Order: sequence, then C-alpha cells, then structure tokens
Amino acid sequence: MHKQQILIVDDEEINRVILKGLFQDEYQIVEAGNGQEAIARIEENQNIVLILLDIVMPIMNGFGVLDYMKAHDLLEKIPVILITGETVIDSDDQAYAYGVADVMHKPFYPHIVKRRGKNIIELYQNKHYMQERLKEQEIAIRAQEKKIRESNEFMIDALSSVVEFRSLETGEHIRRIKFFTRILLKYLMKYFPKYGLTPVQVDEIARAAALHDIGKIGIPDAILLKPARLTPEEFEVMKTHTTIGCDVLERFREKQTDEFYKYCYEICRYHHERWDGNGYPDHLVGDEIPISAHIVAIADVYDALVSPRVYKSIYANNIAYDMIMKGECGQFSPDVLECFALAKEDFFNVVEVIKMFDFSS
Repeated sequence: MHKQQILIVDDEEINRVILKGLFQDEYQIVEAGNGQEAIARIEENQNIVLILLDIVMPIMNGFGVLDYMKAHDLLEKIPVILITGETVIDSDDQAYAYGVADVMHKPFYPHIVKRRGKNIIELYQNKHYMQERLKEQEIAIRAQEKKIRESNEFMIDALSSVVEFRSLETGEHIRRIKFFTRILLKYLMKYFPKYGLTPVQVDEIARAAALHDIGKIGIPDAILLKPARLTPEEFEVMKTHTTIGCDVLERFREKQTDEFYKYCYEICRYHHERWDGNGYPDHLVGDEIPISAHIVAIADVYDALVSPRVYKSIYANNIAYDMIMKGECGQFSPDVLECFALAKEDFFNVVEVIKMFDFSS
C-alpha cells in the first residue's frame, strides 16, 4: 500500500528540507519550487493528504495554486496550510477566504507545524469518512423508503380495490382519481405557491387519494349496491362512509407517517365538503376545507360524471367539465376551479386513453 503524500511548495530549498524532515518518516514527500510545479504535482499524484504552501514564489505564487484548487473543487478534499512570510501578514484574510485549513508565519516552529499538520490530516480524513458513511446511509435509507413506499402502495391499492369491487365498479376508479389528483396538484404547486406544496407532498396526497372511499366498506350492501338512486334516508347512511373511513384509518395510524396519515384523514373525511358549506359530514365552509380534500373532491366528481354508474349514463368530457365549472355538481374553491380549467386537456386525454383499453378482462 502506497504511503500518503504531503506536498511541500516553497521556492526556498532550506524550508523544503526542514519541512520534509518533519514528515518523511510517516509520509511520502512531494516537492515543488513554485506554483506551476505545485499544480503539476497535484495532477500527477492521487494520494496527497496535505499541502504546505508558500505564498511568495516566482512564476506563480501561492494564491495562483489556491485559484487552481478552488476551480477544481480540491480545497474541500485536500487541506492546505499556508506558510507565509511576515511581510504578507495582510494576506491572512484572503487566504482564509479561499478555505485554507490554517495559516502559519515564517519563521515557523517545526514542532508546531508537525503537530498542526497531523491534526489537520486526521480532521479531514475523519470528515471524509463521515461524509462517505452518511452517503452510504442515505442510499440505504432511500432504498428502504422506496421499498416501504412500494409496499404501502400495494396495500393501499389492494384495500381500496376491495371497496371498488364491492360496489360493482372496475377498480380503475382508484387509478383515475390518483391520476387526476396528481395532475391538479402539479398545477396548484406551479401557479399557487401560497399553498407551499412540494413534490413529496404531491406524491403523498395522490397516494392518499386512493383511500377516499375506504369507508364504503362499512355501508350495507342494500344501500351500496342499490341499482337506483338512494332515498333521502339511504343517502344519510351513505354519507357515513366519510366518518367510517376515518375509523378504519385510525387502526393503521401507527404504520404511517404523521403527514401521510393527515392527508388520508383529510381526504377521507372531507372530500364531500363544499365551498358554500352545503357538503358533509361537518359542513365546512371555504378555506376550512383542507386543500388536499378539495382537490380530490373535484377529481372524484369529474370521474363520476365521465364513468358509467348503475343510476346514470356517461357524460361527455366537455359536458362534465361545463357542469363542474357552472356549479351544477357542488361549489368548489376558485383556486381549485382555476387548476381544473388549466388541467382540462390533461383530464380529457386521461379519459380518452383509458377508453382505448378494456380493463374488465
């Protein structure tokens, strides 16, 4: 195994000899008499762990070497101790601005140079070791998070599909809601920064949208599967799917992050609330409705209009769009309606692409 290297850069040979004597028992010493030679040695050698650098030298001074190292992102990797003459004491601030590890003045005390040099080498090596370990841990954590997210995605889709199949739908409703929700959220994130949405939050809300109707698992078959419009009394029972869903989610709370659970809860409970307060179960008004639930609400309404149901026929894309924009399907936030208008063509394209495939087989 090759020894670690220390590069000594000084135009005075006597200084190089003194410094070399301090470190040569433990390190391979590389020498340079000016800045240009120093750069050549840096390029030739890959195991330099410390540079002892003079400032005043012919051809190229020490600051020229620092400029080169800064341009090539080397100052974070290789520590530099600047050894300067008393006539350039004013250069200290400039040197530290480059990010040098230390500045020492001539005439120097050899034992101090040796002690500082070894301490700095150890400090940088520990720093690099920790950085590498953190990178490895970050990669491992991301891989674990990806695995957990994929597992959760499967369980979410499986659980929500049970509800869809039980209510005699194809199960594609879930996927479409997630598509529509993600599309709307991307427009909201781009054009309405006041909501402070991040890509991670968009992903979590879109995944949580799949559980919007999980509470239907507790609705009696006679009501859930009725092939006609519900009576007022039956509709009151159907409304309880919002609160039943929250009870179901509570059982899985410990297995989810606080933020993801919050989105699941908001969407499940409030996706039938309306901007004018005429929704259910809590009759929230305006901004009292969480934006996550409001986005899923409009996605859910649109999908219900353009999809077949036992109690109605399919509405054409443009008719469904106009019905929502005119307030015929409940009242929505002006911000959400604007996002819906921006997403119009995207929504139409999703519906038309889905029509090209037979998901029933």
